Amino acid sequence: MTATRPERSAYIRAGRGELPADLIVCGGILVNVLTEEIYPADVAIWGGRIMAVGDVTAYRGPETEIIDASGHYLCPGLIDGHLHIECSKLSMTSFAEAVVPLGTTSIVSGLDQILVVGGLPAARAFLDEAAATPLKIFWGAPCRTPYTLPRSHVGHYFGPAEHAEGQLWPECVGVWETVREFIDTGEPDVMAAIDLAQKNRLPVLGCSPMCRGRSLNAFMQAGIHADHESYTAEEALEKLRAGLHVLIRESSISHFLEENLRIVTEFGITATRRISFCTDDVVAADLRARGHVDNMVRMAIAMGVTPMAAIQMATINGAEMVRMDGQVGVIAPGRAADILLVRDLLDFRAAKVIAKGRLVAVDGRMLEALPRPVRQGPLMQSFKLSPVAPQDFRVAAATAGDTARVLTLEVDPTQIFVRRRRDVTLPVVDGAVLADPTQDVQYITVVERYGRSANRPTGFVSGFGMKSGAIASSLSPDDNNIICIGTDPADMALAINHIIEGQGGQAVVQHGKIIAALSLPIGGIVSDLPAAEMEAEEGMLDEAARLLGCALPWPFMYMFVMQVTAIPDYAITDLGIVDCIGLRIVDPVLA
Repeated sequence: MTATRPERSAYIRAGRGELPADLIVCGGILVNVLTEEIYPADVAIWGGRIMAVGDVTAYRGPETEIIDASGHYLCPGLIDGHLHIECSKLSMTSFAEAVVPLGTTSIVSGLDQILVVGGLPAARAFLDEAAATPLKIFWGAPCRTPYTLPRSHVGHYFGPAEHAEGQLWPECVGVWETVREFIDTGEPDVMAAIDLAQKNRLPVLGCSPMCRGRSLNAFMQAGIHADHESYTAEEALEKLRAGLHVLIRESSISHFLEENLRIVTEFGITATRRISFCTDDVVAADLRARGHVDNMVRMAIAMGVTPMAAIQMATINGAEMVRMDGQVGVIAPGRAADILLVRDLLDFRAAKVIAKGRLVAVDGRMLEALPRPVRQGPLMQSFKLSPVAPQDFRVAAATAGDTARVLTLEVDPTQIFVRRRRDVTLPVVDGAVLADPTQDVQYITVVERYGRSANRPTGFVSGFGMKSGAIASSLSPDDNNIICIGTDPADMALAINHIIEGQGGQAVVQHGKIIAALSLPIGGIVSDLPAAEMEAEEGMLDEAARLLGCALPWPFMYMFVMQVTAIPDYAITDLGIVDCIGLRIVDPVLA
């Protein structure tokens, strides 16, 4: 939305009607999210921007394209206020193809996963790729990468020097994913990023799950503007009362909308303009089955939230949260021409999508396929390690004997990010502690892939239910090292080596054979596959994981978030098992 002085002069002329509109949307009923009014209005568009709303007769020229919106409401394009786009495994272009027909025209993302692989050049490449699509990306400069504590090994570290450059990029809307533990510990790089943000007048966007009381009061002293991590309605209300802009999350794996919106439907909060929507992490199958931000609008309305308030949460509220309401989130002069034609506000679905001033989708389908950029360079060759061997995953017993007491990371099937401690007794053979599928205990390992170390720590995990084989993934936030869970070290080595050889992907191995695999060649974390093909590949992977005995709803997502240290109680990185409360590495074999 930035413009040179000559471009600005042209927009001013077009705003006066001296230049005829490129496109006029006529006969529709405007949903004005600023005044909370709904009334008939036409919209004139020139150069990708809205020139006029209301009577636009003076803007019509002989070559102006006309879209008849009779019988439709005109709503602003939807905004996802916090999204790790790479976790979808879709490239920027593939993701745009998936969500724009659903009505999402803007997202806020840190591109943190590709940053740890390729640094600022990789993020720049992704932003430039997005600019060639109908989807807008507002970029939050990650507070620090990786987010892990203690800091794990990655390909590139994002710190104060990168902030000095990145915060000046036109897409930058603030410091992103500011993890509470960094504030609690006074992490120097994060404090330097906040200093720069104050200088550049950028908001600081937080990440503080289960943060209340004195912890919240302390967190707020860092100037935190917004937060997307509330596990209960009570937590969300406390954060709202404390002055935070609260993003309500409904991801493929974390379902918090119905719980958090109780602050409106049960607690009686009517001041909803500081509540907005985000999805955080989504997969292709979920996008195609439920939708994206449009699904959140429908869910909110079904709960009893008024259509106006629900649409505001999906549009202007999110724009105001990142201080971009002068560009998006409302149908008004000077804003981006991102407009949805919706037949029924109660069953909110985009019949037509105008993005960046062009009609790009009708009835859930793009009018034209989006070309993929030529892929070459460092991001296509990002693995710098040798093949692994089964003995790399040997866990030595602490003392002599036939058994050993060990700490396992037990996943919660209802809360994907929550891993509790479970102590079990495992067999010991030839001085090595063995996994025991009969107790639902498997090996878990992380293999550092950037050539910075030879770290391959191995521990134990429970809750996956696997009776045989192994699953592995190189998409694994927050550092995207290779993570693997298995019952057999030989199968684990085969799965990991398949990923190394293919420069990224996911794999399922059983009895010495690869039974399902997905290639993720771009940075080892995303693919140019269309969403429909990605859904099919995800389905085959999940079905293969179930053949091993895993009954979790999203086996690979439950596995790859095991490296996230920002949520209690335990995680694993290439440094080893992490006590996420004590912020220290612990030995899985107990004394």
